[in-house]
Amino acid sequence: MKRIETSIPGLCLIEPAVYEDERGLFFESYNEKRFAELGITTRFVQDNHSKSVKNTLRGLHYQFAHPQAKLCRVVYGAVYDAVVDIRYGSPYFGSYVATVLSAENRQQIYIPAGFAHGFLVLSESAEFIYKCSDFYYPGDDRGIAWNDPEIGIPWEIKAPKLSPKDRLHEFLSKIDPARLPKYDGDDNL
Repeated sequence: MKRIETSIPGLCLIEPAVYEDERGLFFESYNEKRFAELGITTRFVQDNHSKSVKNTLRGLHYQFAHPQAKLCRVVYGAVYDAVVDIRYGSPYFGSYVATVLSAENRQQIYIPAGFAHGFLVLSESAEFIYKCSDFYYPGDDRGIAWNDPEIGIPWEIKAPKLSPKDRLHEFLSKIDPARLPKYDGDDNL
């Protein structure tokens, strides 16, 4: 298992050690001890599994009072995954990291608490699995507009399939900083 750093400290990709032969393949998608050796000691309390069709865009989501760290991967298909630092006061505030996660590349992305997250389905359909460090609280659910021009994520789609909720999200600059996670100065997440 290998940790791959991104341009935002604490936000990283995980590349598993994959064992393949004529029967198929095997890899550990999560092992608490191995993740701790990579510097990720987050305790996960909930697993989620979503299935979406091509051009569905989910996000950019976050929870305010109950921020969630996430460990995300795709088990079928491919997605363009984007993560935005929304920790108010962070030197990376408003910056994003984007990557393709797929069943083929088997990469995972570790997202510390305090980030907004979303993905666009690139394949005909995709199954997306993610672990969360806190439970889902519907009343705490928040989001940022997927097409925020100041963030500038290159989704390469003009009219994605969005949920009614995701159509209503505001640009990051319009959100009261008191309703955003605070940066604690620790980039070694």
